[in-house]
Amino acid sequence: MAIVSVDTMPAYTPAQQSAIEEIDAPLQLIACAGSGKTQVISQRISRILSQPGIRPANIVAFTFTEKAAAELKDRIYAIVKAEHGDLPGLAEMYIGTMHGYCLNLLQTFIPEAFKYGVLTEITQRLLIDRQSSKSGLTTCPSIAPSRPTLWRYADSKLYMQVLSILQEDEIKWDLIPDEVDASLKSYLTLLAQQKYFDFTSMIAGAVAYLESEPDAPELESTERELLRYAQDDIKYVVVDEYQDVNPLQEKLIAALTRFGANLCVVGDDDQTIYQWRGSEVSNILSFAERYENVRTIQLADNFRSSEGIVRLGRSVAELLPEEERLSKAMEYASHQTWDRGDLVALEFDDLQAEATWIADRIEALQGLPFVDAPARPPRGLSWSDCAVLFRTVKDAEPVVEELRKRGIPYIIKGLARMFEAPEIVALVGLFRYMLDEISREELRSLFDAADLLPRPEHFARAISLLDQGAAFGDDDRWGTYNIQRLYLSVLEALDIREDTIPGTPSRAELVMYQLGKFSRVISDFETIYFASNPESKYKSFVGFLTHQAPSYYEESDEDSGYATPDAVTLTTVHRSKGMQWPAVFIPCLRRNRFPSRVSGGLNVFHVIPQEAVPNGTRYRGGLADETRLFYVATTRAQKYLSMTFAPGESNQAKKPSAFYLHATKSDWVSTTDEGLPDTVRLAATPKVETPAISISFSELKYLIECPYQFKLRFMYGFNPPIHEALGYGKGLHDALAEMHKRALTGDVPQPEESADLVNRHLHTPYAYPALREQLKKAAKSAIRRYFVEHGEDLTRTIHSEKQIEVVVAPGVTVNGRIDLVKRLETNETSIVDFKSTEESQATGVTRDQLSVYALGYRELTGESADRIQVLNLDSKGDGLNEPVNDMLLAGIRAKVEAVAADIRENKFECGHDHSKEATYNDLVWLTGRES
Repeated sequence: MAIVSVDTMPAYTPAQQSAIEEIDAPLQLIACAGSGKTQVISQRISRILSQPGIRPANIVAFTFTEKAAAELKDRIYAIVKAEHGDLPGLAEMYIGTMHGYCLNLLQTFIPEAFKYGVLTEITQRLLIDRQSSKSGLTTCPSIAPSRPTLWRYADSKLYMQVLSILQEDEIKWDLIPDEVDASLKSYLTLLAQQKYFDFTSMIAGAVAYLESEPDAPELESTERELLRYAQDDIKYVVVDEYQDVNPLQEKLIAALTRFGANLCVVGDDDQTIYQWRGSEVSNILSFAERYENVRTIQLADNFRSSEGIVRLGRSVAELLPEEERLSKAMEYASHQTWDRGDLVALEFDDLQAEATWIADRIEALQGLPFVDAPARPPRGLSWSDCAVLFRTVKDAEPVVEELRKRGIPYIIKGLARMFEAPEIVALVGLFRYMLDEISREELRSLFDAADLLPRPEHFARAISLLDQGAAFGDDDRWGTYNIQRLYLSVLEALDIREDTIPGTPSRAELVMYQLGKFSRVISDFETIYFASNPESKYKSFVGFLTHQAPSYYEESDEDSGYATPDAVTLTTVHRSKGMQWPAVFIPCLRRNRFPSRVSGGLNVFHVIPQEAVPNGTRYRGGLADETRLFYVATTRAQKYLSMTFAPGESNQAKKPSAFYLHATKSDWVSTTDEGLPDTVRLAATPKVETPAISISFSELKYLIECPYQFKLRFMYGFNPPIHEALGYGKGLHDALAEMHKRALTGDVPQPEESADLVNRHLHTPYAYPALREQLKKAAKSAIRRYFVEHGEDLTRTIHSEKQIEVVVAPGVTVNGRIDLVKRLETNETSIVDFKSTEESQATGVTRDQLSVYALGYRELTGESADRIQVLNLDSKGDGLNEPVNDMLLAGIRAKVEAVAADIRENKFECGHDHSKEATYNDLVWLTGRES
């Protein structure tokens, strides 16, 4: 869940106003930390939309994260609503990540890409390790004496970086060893065979199409349509966090603007902290030289932080070499005041003393008056107003233990240290018991230590399920041995629910958050290992949890779900980018830790010759990179900033870092703890903010039908078990999408193509062989029937897979894709949804879904459809054909607005009985139904 501030910005500064008004020349905005860039970008886009002939579809805005995209979208919609009223078509303005944009582009215009799934960094690494030879991992050579070729598990993370560099950078291929090139080709072949995109291949594939010549004779009709879109529809491109783009992403930007689109880049060279991922700071430094008639505007005012933090942050940035940064000076412009003692740099005797002081200060901050914005009354600081930022989570142990000992709630962003939590240790024990690694008594002791048995007498029920699950030879169908289903069943048997977890409600919330994360880990694993031999799969899973998972998830950027409990945030500086807190702690400021030293051992340049990569040293990092990282860390704080040092145990960790020593020299920083203000305390109150949530209909239906199911699935992050027929319904949808998209270009498919359409689009990776053949036969029958019954509809297609969006309340947006909009024989416009047996749902739910789509279609086009229809693909007869009228649209809007209000009030109650509803069986144990 992204958080969007509803505070109004102060009157625009001259620099901000100039940036808003410049919509003709290529624009480079240099935006210092806390400079209000999101508001400026939003206001500028609203101004662009005020021009005659400009539609939302003409604008593409890239952000670095989905969280930033949600915030930007919410700001834009609010400003556009105030300035333009109900402007049709906002759903066609793209606001999001480059990866998301390229995936959408490929799966809109390139039929072969429709069925491809997306690998996260976690599932990509799992695939590489599982297919270690086919992925090229264990055939990839190294010049390291200890590694003639890379090793499975140990080197898969390094290999992923090698693959990224080879595809994303400007490589001198004549210097690349043939065996390394062969490993890359093996990996790309494996991706194609498995029907997967990774983050790199999405962008590389889109760039390849966008760089094509529009009149090339070999282009398919849909490929020509992609280039027509790029040439005719894209008029403005906005790139936020431009300092973090890599060479491949720069190619994407160039391809999107090559037909004359206006380009605006926004960034801060002082915040280039992802060079180890390939970002190239020279992109922003040389932008004005690479594009003609560039206008550069600096947004130097910091509206976030006190003057002390601004002055300290500026002094850190000025440590950078002059030739590696643009000349600028961040200025204080916030309502936050600096008071002596707000900023401290403290030295402690040991790590425990450091952790003790941090916990003391966090407790002391509770209830301290804090003003979020000039127009707001003060509130008392709460746990979630505090963040501890580490250079690496490996340093978090003393602070974690101290917070745990005191009962201070905390969450660790990223999933690495999750595996040390007592609750997760107990859950891992379930699967260790199945493999006879631990006894029943040892498993029970793990659950007792985690305080995770609301009804101890039910422990025997869980043991029975585990014993049944470990009988690996009892069923020939490997899909029966479903890890996720077993996990959920065991939790049900133990009666572990949010309202039964021992302890306080806040503890229950945090435990549910952990249980949901573990569910996600299972899904990641089973995505790749689902069809393995059952006993081998469970052995591999336990091995993964024990040996690989902590390192796999160490750099994981995403947490499961939307949940943001009132708890202290522990995270890395890298993950803190774009965020802010009233109070920030930066511990472990030791030499060789922060700034970190360049690590020895195996690295990418043992595989890729460094001279083959322009500016290759950036992948290894250096003092300048660490300085930028410290600048980011200090500028996350709004008022209170604590920087601490304690000597570590090794001889290399005995001395304070250069950053700590720099902080001690600042006039704004105290080197003794002068205490917090002696003032009247207020009740500790977490900041109430408008959540920026973008949900699909599949998520919305749970909110409408069962709000608590929504909380479990999409806030805590519980995943349903993988079903063996998964992919059947999507395959049918994709085949029909190709048929209707081609018809729109004049290339109308013919009935004799039915088998080819199914072969191209049906992908059921989890089906056992007999089921796969059964599904393929059913799909071919369904497509042939569609040609017979609806073939004439192809030429009456208005839209296929049309993106819609409904802003139902501040910060709450429902999005989705309409399967088909067509003109009926009666000359009415109908919104059509395709359903298959796999997707069966209650008629009332389907009516709600189509009503939302009808509402979205009106907001998209400014016109109302006449009918809503369902076409059942697996059987004759259609399930729904109803009129669209004002009563229908008003009814669904009222229903969704009520749901949006519940989200803002954190109300996810559900009172009805799910025991006979198959739709909810996956998580029925958590609804509160009596066991």
